[in-house]
Amino acid sequence: MRIVAVPNLKDNYAYLVIDEATRRAAIVDPGEAAPIEAAVAREGVTLVAIWATHHHHDHVGGVKELVAAHPGIEVLVGEHDAAKVSGTTKSLADGEAFELAGTRGHVIHNPAHTLGAITFVIDGAAFTGDTLFGGGCGRLFEGDAAMMHASLSRLAALPPETRVYFGHEYTASNLRFATAVEPDNADVKQRAAELATPSTPSTIGLERATNPFLRPSEPAVIAAAKARGAAGDPASVLGAIRSWKDNF
Repeated sequence: MRIVAVPNLKDNYAYLVIDEATRRAAIVDPGEAAPIEAAVAREGVTLVAIWATHHHHDHVGGVKELVAAHPGIEVLVGEHDAAKVSGTTKSLADGEAFELAGTRGHVIHNPAHTLGAITFVIDGAAFTGDTLFGGGCGRLFEGDAAMMHASLSRLAALPPETRVYFGHEYTASNLRFATAVEPDNADVKQRAAELATPSTPSTIGLERATNPFLRPSEPAVIAAAKARGAAGDPASVLGAIRSWKDNF
Protein backbone atom coordinates (compact mmCIF):
# COMPACT_ATOMS: atom_id res chain seq x y z
CA MET A 1 0.00 0.00 0.00
CA ARG A 2 1.08 3.56 -0.65
CA ILE A 3 0.15 6.38 1.70
CA VAL A 4 -0.17 10.00 0.60
CA ALA A 5 -0.37 12.73 3.23
CA VAL A 6 -3.03 15.32 2.38
CA PRO A 7 -2.64 18.60 4.29
CA ASN A 8 -5.97 20.27 5.05
CA LEU A 9 -7.39 23.00 7.23
CA LYS A 10 -4.66 24.80 9.22
CA ASP A 11 -2.26 22.04 10.26
CA ASN A 12 -4.24 18.80 9.85
CA TYR A 13 -3.19 15.73 7.92
CA ALA A 14 -5.60 13.42 6.16
CA TYR A 15 -4.10 10.32 4.57
CA LEU A 16 -4.97 8.69 1.28
CA VAL A 17 -4.27 4.95 1.62
CA ILE A 18 -3.90 3.43 -1.83
CA ASP A 19 -3.94 -0.20 -2.92
CA GLU A 20 -1.74 0.00 -6.00
CA ALA A 21 -3.05 -3.20 -7.59
CA THR A 22 -6.71 -2.17 -7.63
CA ARG A 23 -6.34 1.63 -7.43
CA ARG A 24 -8.89 1.59 -4.61
CA ALA A 25 -8.27 3.97 -1.74
CA ALA A 26 -9.40 4.98 1.72
CA ILE A 27 -9.07 8.42 3.28
CA VAL A 28 -8.20 8.84 6.95
CA ASP A 29 -9.64 11.83 8.84
CA PRO A 30 -10.91 14.14 6.09
CA GLY A 31 -11.24 17.50 7.83
CA GLU A 32 -12.48 19.06 4.59
CA ALA A 33 -13.43 17.57 1.26
CA ALA A 34 -11.74 19.73 -1.40
CA PRO A 35 -8.10 18.73 -0.73
CA ILE A 36 -9.13 15.08 -0.58
CA GLU A 37 -10.95 15.26 -3.90
CA ALA A 38 -7.92 16.95 -5.44
CA ALA A 39 -5.65 14.16 -4.16
CA VAL A 40 -8.03 11.45 -5.40
CA ALA A 41 -8.04 13.01 -8.87
CA ARG A 42 -4.27 13.54 -8.89
CA GLU A 43 -3.59 9.94 -7.88
CA GLY A 44 -6.21 8.48 -10.22
CA VAL A 45 -7.84 6.28 -7.58
CA THR A 46 -11.36 5.27 -6.62
CA LEU A 47 -12.31 6.37 -3.10
CA VAL A 48 -14.11 3.50 -1.39
CA ALA A 49 -13.75 4.20 2.34
CA ILE A 50 -13.41 6.87 5.02
CA TRP A 51 -11.62 5.92 8.23
CA ALA A 52 -12.27 8.35 11.09
CA THR A 53 -10.05 8.17 14.18
CA HIS A 54 -12.42 10.31 16.28
CA HIS A 55 -15.41 12.60 16.06
CA HIS A 56 -13.84 16.08 16.20
CA HIS A 57 -14.91 18.29 13.31
CA ASP A 58 -11.39 18.95 12.05
CA HIS A 59 -11.12 15.21 11.36
CA VAL A 60 -14.58 14.51 9.96
CA GLY A 61 -15.71 17.87 8.54
CA GLY A 62 -15.41 16.59 4.98
CA VAL A 63 -17.32 13.36 5.51
CA LYS A 64 -20.77 14.58 4.48
CA GLU A 65 -19.54 16.06 1.20
CA LEU A 66 -17.42 13.01 0.38
CA VAL A 67 -20.33 10.64 1.07
CA ALA A 68 -22.53 12.67 -1.27
CA ALA A 69 -19.89 12.64 -4.01
CA HIS A 70 -19.02 8.94 -3.71
CA PRO A 71 -22.22 6.87 -3.40
CA GLY A 72 -21.77 3.64 -1.49
CA ILE A 73 -18.59 4.75 0.23
CA GLU A 74 -17.86 2.98 3.53
CA VAL A 75 -17.47 5.15 6.64
CA LEU A 76 -15.69 3.42 9.54
CA VAL A 77 -15.71 4.94 13.03
CA GLY A 78 -14.95 3.58 16.50
CA GLU A 79 -18.03 2.25 18.24
CA HIS A 80 -17.99 4.89 20.99
CA ASP A 81 -17.80 7.80 18.51
CA ALA A 82 -19.96 6.39 15.72
CA ALA A 83 -23.16 8.16 16.76
CA LYS A 84 -21.31 11.48 16.61
CA VAL A 85 -20.21 11.08 12.97
CA SER A 86 -22.99 11.53 10.44
CA GLY A 87 -22.81 8.99 7.64
CA THR A 88 -21.18 6.19 9.64
CA THR A 89 -21.80 2.85 7.93
CA LYS A 90 -19.87 0.63 10.35
CA SER A 91 -18.74 1.04 13.96
CA LEU A 92 -15.59 -0.79 15.03
CA ALA A 93 -14.91 -2.32 18.45
CA ASP A 94 -11.46 -2.61 19.97
CA GLY A 95 -9.47 -5.19 18.03
CA GLU A 96 -12.02 -5.48 15.24
CA ALA A 97 -10.76 -6.13 11.73
CA PHE A 98 -11.28 -3.97 8.66
CA GLU A 99 -9.84 -4.22 5.16
CA LEU A 100 -8.95 -2.37 2.00
CA ALA A 101 -8.81 -4.33 -1.24
CA GLY A 102 -8.20 -7.57 0.63
CA THR A 103 -5.52 -6.25 3.00
CA ARG A 104 -6.72 -6.67 6.57
CA GLY A 105 -6.03 -4.39 9.48
CA HIS A 106 -7.37 -3.92 12.99
CA VAL A 107 -8.28 -1.04 15.27
CA ILE A 108 -7.02 -0.16 18.73
CA HIS A 109 -9.38 1.71 21.03
CA ASN A 110 -7.44 4.70 22.44
CA PRO A 111 -9.68 6.63 24.86
CA ALA A 112 -8.39 9.90 26.33
CA HIS A 113 -8.45 12.65 23.69
CA THR A 114 -11.99 11.47 23.04
CA LEU A 115 -13.60 8.50 24.71
CA GLY A 116 -14.10 6.82 21.35
CA ALA A 117 -10.75 7.51 19.68
CA ILE A 118 -9.26 4.63 17.71
CA THR A 119 -6.07 3.91 15.79
CA PHE A 120 -6.25 2.12 12.43
CA VAL A 121 -3.37 -0.35 12.04
CA ILE A 122 -2.78 -1.83 8.60
CA ASP A 123 0.20 -2.98 6.52
CA GLY A 124 2.80 -1.73 9.01
CA ALA A 125 1.18 1.67 9.43
CA ALA A 126 -0.73 3.15 12.38
CA PHE A 127 -3.07 6.09 11.88
CA THR A 128 -3.19 7.57 15.36
CA GLY A 129 -5.29 10.72 14.86
CA ASP A 130 -4.88 12.98 17.88
CA THR A 131 -3.79 10.28 20.35
CA LEU A 132 -0.11 10.03 19.41
CA PHE A 133 1.68 12.88 17.64
CA GLY A 134 5.25 13.25 16.51
CA GLY A 135 6.95 13.93 19.84
CA GLY A 136 3.69 14.41 21.74
CA CYS A 137 0.14 13.32 22.51
CA GLY A 138 -3.32 14.82 22.35
CA ARG A 139 -4.99 16.91 25.00
CA LEU A 140 -7.19 15.17 27.54
CA PHE A 141 -10.53 16.50 26.37
CA GLU A 142 -12.81 13.61 27.33
CA GLY A 143 -10.57 11.21 29.26
CA ASP A 144 -7.88 11.40 31.91
CA ALA A 145 -4.18 10.77 32.31
CA ALA A 146 -4.63 7.12 33.26
CA MET A 147 -6.60 6.53 30.05
CA MET A 148 -3.96 8.27 27.96
CA HIS A 149 -1.17 6.30 29.60
CA ALA A 150 -2.99 3.03 28.87
CA SER A 151 -3.74 4.10 25.30
CA LEU A 152 -0.18 5.19 24.56
CA SER A 153 1.20 2.04 26.16
CA ARG A 154 -0.78 -0.05 23.70
CA LEU A 155 0.60 1.95 20.79
CA ALA A 156 4.13 1.76 22.18
CA ALA A 157 3.79 -2.04 22.17
CA LEU A 158 3.47 -2.10 18.38
CA PRO A 159 6.61 -3.18 16.50
CA PRO A 160 9.22 -0.40 16.54
CA GLU A 161 9.28 -0.18 12.74
CA THR A 162 5.55 0.61 12.63
CA ARG A 163 5.06 3.89 10.78
CA VAL A 164 3.06 6.48 12.73
CA TYR A 165 0.77 8.75 10.72
CA PHE A 166 -0.54 11.44 13.07
CA GLY A 167 -3.27 14.03 12.78
CA HIS A 168 -1.44 17.37 13.04
CA GLU A 169 1.89 18.95 12.25
CA TYR A 170 2.93 19.77 15.81
CA THR A 171 6.30 18.03 15.81
CA ALA A 172 8.58 21.06 16.06
CA SER A 173 6.79 22.49 19.09
CA ASN A 174 6.49 19.03 20.63
CA LEU A 175 10.23 18.51 20.37
CA ARG A 176 10.90 21.86 22.02
CA PHE A 177 8.82 20.61 24.91
CA ALA A 178 10.53 17.22 24.89
CA THR A 179 13.86 19.05 25.20
CA ALA A 180 12.56 20.88 28.26
CA VAL A 181 11.46 17.61 29.84
CA GLU A 182 14.64 15.69 28.98
CA PRO A 183 17.39 18.23 28.26
CA ASP A 184 20.06 15.51 28.17
CA ASN A 185 18.26 13.20 25.76
CA ALA A 186 20.60 12.99 22.76
CA ASP A 187 17.92 11.36 20.60
CA VAL A 188 15.58 14.31 21.12
CA LYS A 189 18.34 16.76 20.22
CA GLN A 190 19.19 14.84 17.06
CA ARG A 191 15.57 14.53 15.99
CA ALA A 192 15.00 18.26 16.51
CA ALA A 193 18.15 19.16 14.59
CA GLU A 194 17.21 16.95 11.65
CA LEU A 195 13.49 17.79 11.59
CA ALA A 196 11.93 18.61 8.25
CA THR A 197 8.28 19.25 7.48
CA PRO A 198 6.09 17.52 6.71
CA SER A 199 7.34 15.36 9.55
CA THR A 200 4.89 12.51 9.03
CA PRO A 201 5.34 9.59 9.29
CA SER A 202 7.28 8.88 12.44
CA THR A 203 7.89 5.38 13.79
CA ILE A 204 7.01 3.72 17.06
CA GLY A 205 10.72 3.22 17.73
CA LEU A 206 11.48 6.91 17.25
CA GLU A 207 8.58 7.89 19.51
CA ARG A 208 9.77 5.52 22.24
CA ALA A 209 13.16 7.23 22.15
CA THR A 210 12.06 10.86 21.92
CA ASN A 211 8.44 11.33 23.00
CA PRO A 212 8.16 12.10 26.74
CA PHE A 213 4.58 10.86 26.82
CA LEU A 214 5.82 7.38 25.89
CA ARG A 215 8.61 7.66 28.49
CA PRO A 216 6.86 8.21 31.87
CA SER A 217 9.04 5.58 33.56
CA GLU A 218 12.31 7.26 32.55
CA PRO A 219 14.16 8.89 35.48
CA ALA A 220 14.49 12.30 33.81
CA VAL A 221 10.80 12.39 32.91
CA ILE A 222 9.81 11.31 36.43
CA ALA A 223 12.04 14.02 37.92
CA ALA A 224 10.53 16.69 35.67
CA ALA A 225 7.02 15.57 36.61
CA LYS A 226 7.76 15.38 40.34
CA ALA A 227 9.02 18.97 40.19
CA ARG A 228 5.44 19.80 39.19
CA GLY A 229 3.81 17.84 41.99
CA ALA A 230 3.40 14.41 40.40
CA ALA A 231 3.64 11.14 42.25
CA GLY A 232 6.03 8.61 40.77
CA ASP A 233 3.55 6.34 38.99
CA PRO A 234 3.42 6.57 35.17
CA ALA A 235 -0.15 7.91 34.92
CA SER A 236 0.62 10.69 37.41
CA VAL A 237 3.84 11.51 35.56
CA LEU A 238 2.01 11.67 32.25
CA GLY A 239 -0.72 13.85 33.75
CA ALA A 240 1.82 16.30 35.14
CA ILE A 241 3.74 16.71 31.92
CA ARG A 242 0.50 16.93 29.91
CA SER A 243 -0.62 19.82 32.15
CA TRP A 244 2.78 21.42 31.70
CA LYS A 245 2.55 21.05 27.93
CA ASP A 246 -0.91 22.63 27.92
CA ASN A 247 0.69 25.88 29.08
CA PHE A 248 4.14 25.50 27.51
